[in-house]
Amino acid sequence: MRLKDKVAIVTGGGIGIGRAYCLALAREGAKVVAADIQHAEAGRVAEEIQKSGGEAIAVSVDVTSSEKTRAMADAALARYGRIDILVNNAALYSAIKKKPFMEIDEEEWDRVMAVNVKGLFLCMQAVYPAMKRQGKGKIINISSGTALGGTPFYLHYVTSKAGVIGFTRALARELGGDNICVNAITPGLTISSPQQEGTLTPEQMADRRKKRSFQRDQKPEDLVGTVVFLASDDSDFITGQTINVDGGANMY
Repeated sequence: MRLKDKVAIVTGGGIGIGRAYCLALAREGAKVVAADIQHAEAGRVAEEIQKSGGEAIAVSVDVTSSEKTRAMADAALARYGRIDILVNNAALYSAIKKKPFMEIDEEEWDRVMAVNVKGLFLCMQAVYPAMKRQGKGKIINISSGTALGGTPFYLHYVTSKAGVIGFTRALARELGGDNICVNAITPGLTISSPQQEGTLTPEQMADRRKKRSFQRDQKPEDLVGTVVFLASDDSDFITGQTINVDGGANMY
């Protein structure tokens, strides 16, 4: 197992793609901290891992709160004694509506930025002292293919996810001396639930498939291999990079 005895925190780990990350990391031997504002959902993921013979705990976290992100890191350290991997996955997307930028109010803009950008900053501040003491760490920031293609009518979301790429590059420069790798992933539209699939018309789904080299829907399972790779020792000399995983829709 590639991550045996490593300790991994996954924010937004209770549902959808975050759940898939938790399960994949556990299969590779990691001790998983499923951190989510939806604590009951995180608890179910932790229980699922435990029933499969893995180790996991659930932690309630609001990534916009420095107090709660520090409590998340403290819970991981209290249980497992170390933090090796942080997957910054928590984000606002499905809860926001597609609309012209003139219809986005200030409160909604600020909320998206608070979760999608400030949340990464606070989580990183929370785990950094432990990683620095250990002399090694892996940070995996989940951006979005919308930042590559400039998807319209989600200006706040796309802007926030472009910010994740800049955050990743600047932080990688700062933390190289601490032997901490900082990388990002840009997923394409990933169908993680029947409810999410229902938000798109059959014509929209077909159009998404046509734009990919691999002309099928993207599922959470298409992303977990990249996360495991970036969490493992195999990526120890890779930092500041953005890996695009979208079946060939965007090529740069």
